[in-house]
Amino acid sequence: MYRISPRLALVQTVDFITPVVNDPYDYGRIAAANSISDVYAMGGKPVAALSIVAFPEGGDLTILRRMIQGGAAALRSAGVALLGGHSVRDREIKFGFAVTGEIHPKRVITNSGAKRGDLLVLTKPLGIGILATALKRRLLPETTLRIITRQMTELNRAAADAMRAAGASAATDITGFGLLGHALNIARASRATIRIWSRAVPLLPGVLAFAAQGVTPGGLAANRAYLDPETRYDDGVPEPLRAALVDPQTSGGLLIAIGARRADGLMRRLKQGRVRAEVIGEVLARGPRAIEVTA
Repeated sequence: MYRISPRLALVQTVDFITPVVNDPYDYGRIAAANSISDVYAMGGKPVAALSIVAFPEGGDLTILRRMIQGGAAALRSAGVALLGGHSVRDREIKFGFAVTGEIHPKRVITNSGAKRGDLLVLTKPLGIGILATALKRRLLPETTLRIITRQMTELNRAAADAMRAAGASAATDITGFGLLGHALNIARASRATIRIWSRAVPLLPGVLAFAAQGVTPGGLAANRAYLDPETRYDDGVPEPLRAALVDPQTSGGLLIAIGARRADGLMRRLKQGRVRAEVIGEVLARGPRAIEVTA
């Protein structure tokens, strides 16, 4: 964030991803929604973007064209101007955006404001990384592919509007570090312990079954190794669910900390904005571990 005046600051963010679905147009839409998400997580309004493209030399330019068209369509739906971009030759396709947003400096929602007694609200189900791995292995049903595509292209704009209006204490978007990884960032920044009620966490269809079969991305194992020293699990939390809680997400939802008295207002606003959300935990005084996961 860069403060320009007492009433205006810029939010700058950049993100790009490799393909997570087969359709290049949908991939472009997902890449845009994923890139914009950090601005929404701070309560900001995205206004402009520059594209970042890596594409194989000699590759099918129809694919490249559809990627860019999809990304541009998602930006338009968010009210974001695409100002230009940069492309390079690469053996692997990558696509994303550098995004500029605006925000009032005194209305920024950070990950450091969570308070003891706050409730935690999650605005999208988990399991994108596991299901994208199933897609790569040609195991994913077409109906589930449609579900995850719809979720990944969904902007976090309505969720951001709701949390701003409700007076959220803290927030983060859930991306590559998984739910527990981003919860750990809140716990550390807020000097608190985050308790996750594992049975309350919403999951996409088929996630637990694929996790039980070992259909998981490499990033999940890396997240698990990093998070385990900071996490205490109840014995009753099954292994597939533990995997889902650290599964890397693409264009995931927001994790919002909010005072218990304001939580009902937030849930009403989210429902009005057609955002599916669940209360999945609480903020505690700092304990021996930064993250607790109950059965």
